[in-house]
Amino acid sequence: MRHSGISLRTLNSRNASRAEYAALNQHTNRIRKERLPDDPPIPLEETIQNLQSLPPFVDVSIWAGWAPDRSEMIAHGYIVILRTEENQHLAQFEITVLPEYRRQGLGSQILAPIAEKAEQENRTLLMTSTIDRVPGGEAFMRRIGAKKGLEAHTNQLKIADLDRALVAAWLRRGEANLADFELGLWDGPYPEEMLPQVAELYELANQQPLGELEIEDMHMTPEQLRQIEKNNLARGNQRWTFYVIDRGSGKFAGYTETVWNPNRPEILRQDMTGVHPTYRGRGLGRWLKAAMLDKVIRERPQVKYVRTGNADSNAAMLKINNELGFKPYMADALWQVELRQVQEYLLSRAG
Repeated sequence: MRHSGISLRTLNSRNASRAEYAALNQHTNRIRKERLPDDPPIPLEETIQNLQSLPPFVDVSIWAGWAPDRSEMIAHGYIVILRTEENQHLAQFEITVLPEYRRQGLGSQILAPIAEKAEQENRTLLMTSTIDRVPGGEAFMRRIGAKKGLEAHTNQLKIADLDRALVAAWLRRGEANLADFELGLWDGPYPEEMLPQVAELYELANQQPLGELEIEDMHMTPEQLRQIEKNNLARGNQRWTFYVIDRGSGKFAGYTETVWNPNRPEILRQDMTGVHPTYRGRGLGRWLKAAMLDKVIRERPQVKYVRTGNADSNAAMLKINNELGFKPYMADALWQVELRQVQEYLLSRAG
């Protein structure tokens, strides 16, 4: 069923009008409230800065579903095409519909131009995510023939519940490695002269479990890292990167990163933590995590929660996080569906 009276229009992510950005911001904050009811909304200026500073290798096409009087954006969808050497078969997408307008065919209506864009770009596989707090997302993915490729959780640590004696013990254990390893910190952008080595560090992300997802390893370039940094800074994000260097070889052994935004002062996002296989089994991961948490406690007292995403199959990282007191906060799933299946679904709807 096609919803009558809804106006579906494209939105230029980098050059929309302020009114369009405002409507998009209002819409996404309503969806955010449903997904993260305890979190503050995203300010309009942050939304604008995010979209206008997207990295050049990230191509985003957006469609907005407007109420008949154009007073409100009631649905929206987008597709992301990464202009990289890897994963040229793949596109990521998302569709959101306000609760009171669901089950009226809007999701399928927005899926149609997403599929058209994917075909134009020769992308044969579409990927998206769902969460347990919005069960309609999983139902929709099953209807279009998608398969769940990876199950994961957003896990959360309450700083008030953190065992600080454990953090101190991990720091002492880590310092026992000081003869062989140097612990360092980058507060903000990566040093220019270190960008090639940082790009190599990012290769550790390719060792994370991917379940059944048909994703090729990503290889970030120094230029892409700078473009991502520019976007983060424009949004107001502040990043800390702790790293460990092997004193003997001068090579990076591992790192961990967190991102904090003053618009959400109580929440800290824990991003990637990785240790090179050569150096595992020496407590470096725990040392990095402990050093980061110790700095957060001392210098960001406003932080009450640390959140991170983990594949349910990532036993090594889950063991460390569980020891620290992280608990499941929200269940996530990554889905993939062949473009051919999406087109067959849309054709069946049209008939």
